[in-house]
Amino acid sequence: MKNPAAAKTSKNVSEFERRAARADLLARGAAAAQDPLRFAAGLYRVQGRLAQDLEQAHGDEPLSGSLEADLDRLLGRIGSVLRYAAEEGPEDLAGQARARQQDLPATARTRLLVAWAGDRPASEDYLSRAILRPYAETLRHVGKPPDRIHRRGQCPFCGGPPWIGARRDAGEMEGAHRHLGCALCGLEWPFQRIVCPSCFEEDPYKLPVFRSDPHPTVRVEACETCRRYVKSIDLSEDARPIPEVDDLVSWSMDLWAAEQGWTRIEPGLAGL
Repeated sequence: MKNPAAAKTSKNVSEFERRAARADLLARGAAAAQDPLRFAAGLYRVQGRLAQDLEQAHGDEPLSGSLEADLDRLLGRIGSVLRYAAEEGPEDLAGQARARQQDLPATARTRLLVAWAGDRPASEDYLSRAILRPYAETLRHVGKPPDRIHRRGQCPFCGGPPWIGARRDAGEMEGAHRHLGCALCGLEWPFQRIVCPSCFEEDPYKLPVFRSDPHPTVRVEACETCRRYVKSIDLSEDARPIPEVDDLVSWSMDLWAAEQGWTRIEPGLAGL
């Protein structure tokens, strides 16, 4: 008989590897986004190994879902993420990672607890999100809800923010279904098509959509009320893209949106 914990471990790690393989594939044909895609591929693999370690630890003593209670097991494993970012990351991120490698244990704990509480956006603390992602995703795979506040518009499992959207075909009578992807645990959940996930504006005239000819399947879904946006990728004709990975190919659209005064609800893997 198969060990259920082992099966979950395999599925958890394979999700990170699947994302890494997609990033490697896209990097070969997307010259403008080659560097962030290659960095993302390596990061996913490091996160996958961290997730595997955490699931094995869960088999010995179940994770509680409380980061404060589980933090000692996580802290002993974060060195691989910081080392990878220091060696392979863009200059600013690499500098931050090198500095964090020198953190005292108390400082490292505080950084992660603050990020877990959602008190700082990922645009200010990319590394904490990268470290916490394997922990949150492991909790999801073992079915242990985390002790985070859940707010409308955020992930129904972990309360994480949406960092990407997807549009899936639902038939001629219904139009495309909209889904949001969680930046923290990786869950994808359905969300209303004509509602801002940030401030919940529902007036379609205040929810402009922007497209770019080089990226016909990608949209910037903005809100004039809160001046925030989420990107979404059309999967109705091609289901192969992995939204959070394919997002990197069109990072020029994020640069454009920033120039126009829009702020992404949650930055993608390129930090935008």
